[in-house]
Amino acid sequence: MGRMGLIFSILVWGFLHSIFASLQFKAFARRLLGPGVERFYRLGYNLFAGLSLLAVLALAAFTADSNLYNVPLPWSVFMIAGEFLAGMTLVVGFLHSHPLEFLGLSQLGSPIEERGKLTTTGLYRYVRYPLYTAGLLLIWLAPRMTVNLLVTDLALTAYLLIGANLEERKLRTEFGQEYVDYMAATPMFVPFLRGNKSRRGTS
Repeated sequence: MGRMGLIFSILVWGFLHSIFASLQFKAFARRLLGPGVERFYRLGYNLFAGLSLLAVLALAAFTADSNLYNVPLPWSVFMIAGEFLAGMTLVVGFLHSHPLEFLGLSQLGSPIEERGKLTTTGLYRYVRYPLYTAGLLLIWLAPRMTVNLLVTDLALTAYLLIGANLEERKLRTEFGQEYVDYMAATPMFVPFLRGNKSRRGTS
């Protein structure tokens, strides 16, 4: 399939992932399949996103590749340590994100999916997207870089940045002024950085 196929598959994955996460598509699924679909929507979405991402990564692994650089010692040790900390941050951020609701398991016992509470504690006190921040650090701190890995990392970075902005619109719709106030007080990706906070009332 080649490298162009890898790029195309990543773009398709990001497009479908964003479409299925939208409130509009969820409303369409509700009209088509009935309100009961909300009990299974989050779980089904997560299964699709995870399995399709594994397929993209498998394609990257089997596509002809070439090395770009290897970071030498001792700097590679610091990068690996950074990856470990980023991985731990992902775990902590996930635990702060109401795990059963995040996975879509708590919704299975409800007649309809209820709107979750806005999480502003734990890591979410410092950034609005701690999982995205940790994920970006995890992929870019790899001490070995290949062409395929660079293509994948660039595509995932673009997707995360675009997806975060789409998610902002969705959360403003769901939580209204509560989320607008949270945006005004909390940076998007980088803790304590004033420049990545959103202005109050920005649409």
